[in-house]
Amino acid sequence: MKTSKGGRKPLVPIDGTQRNVLDAVLIIVGAFITALAFNLFLLPNQIASGGVSGLSIIIKEWFGFEPAFTQWIFNIPLFVAGVIFLGKKYGARTLIGTICLPLFIYVTRDWPISTTNPLLGALYGGIGVGLGLGLVFRGRGSTGGLSIVAQLLQKFSGLSLSLCVMLVDGSVIMLAGFTLSLENALYALIGLYVTGKVIDAVEMGLGYTKVAYIITDKREELTQVILKDLDRGLTELTGKGGYTGESRPVLMVVIGQSETSRLKTLVRSVDPEAFVVISNAQEVLGKGFKIQM
Repeated sequence: MKTSKGGRKPLVPIDGTQRNVLDAVLIIVGAFITALAFNLFLLPNQIASGGVSGLSIIIKEWFGFEPAFTQWIFNIPLFVAGVIFLGKKYGARTLIGTICLPLFIYVTRDWPISTTNPLLGALYGGIGVGLGLGLVFRGRGSTGGLSIVAQLLQKFSGLSLSLCVMLVDGSVIMLAGFTLSLENALYALIGLYVTGKVIDAVEMGLGYTKVAYIITDKREELTQVILKDLDRGLTELTGKGGYTGESRPVLMVVIGQSETSRLKTLVRSVDPEAFVVISNAQEVLGKGFKIQM
């Protein structure tokens, strides 16, 4: 396999200290956003959308306990489990989220309620929690609670993080359906779905990247056009025709969504008979694209 490089400037890597500072900032900001979503949308509408925060809503309805204190109580043994199974470095990041989220919930507990409409509460609460947790996860941390259980489940099962969060939180929602009301549990399911989608969007990014596979008889000419006119690197793969059995070069090019039309125009100008397949790439890391966080 041969690789050609375009003329894009290399990205400057983030050193260990900068990485740790950025992680801490992401966790703190994410915890604050999650706390706001909890107090402004979920708690006023009794939407237990999962996790220890959802359990704290249920316990508040049962016994009147302050949700922030309930979350601290639950988070202690779960934090210890996270340190044991996920390592000391993970534990340090989790400790930040474990302390900050209940603290922010306590500090913002008297902020004005945004809405008493349960549907709006579920939607915007789900968006807020997903945005907050997505930032925390990008900071390689956790807000403690059942999110640790979700990340442990991901570690040992290989499932996606968003699916693990939905499985764990779904159990809390079922409990809420029996203890609060079925209607509120249904609203919580909406919030949970939105949370999972927003977590994915935050972790993977909102930009769409494309990967193109090009089979052409004019490999050299097209390679030069892509390198010089499109300013993108490319990789030459070796393929084999299923019908003819002949070896054929396959050019693989990763491009931004806005470059798709330009690539197709360049390919047509060089070889109108070229066979091109363009598909979405969920995430791309490296030169010319976002650096790994």
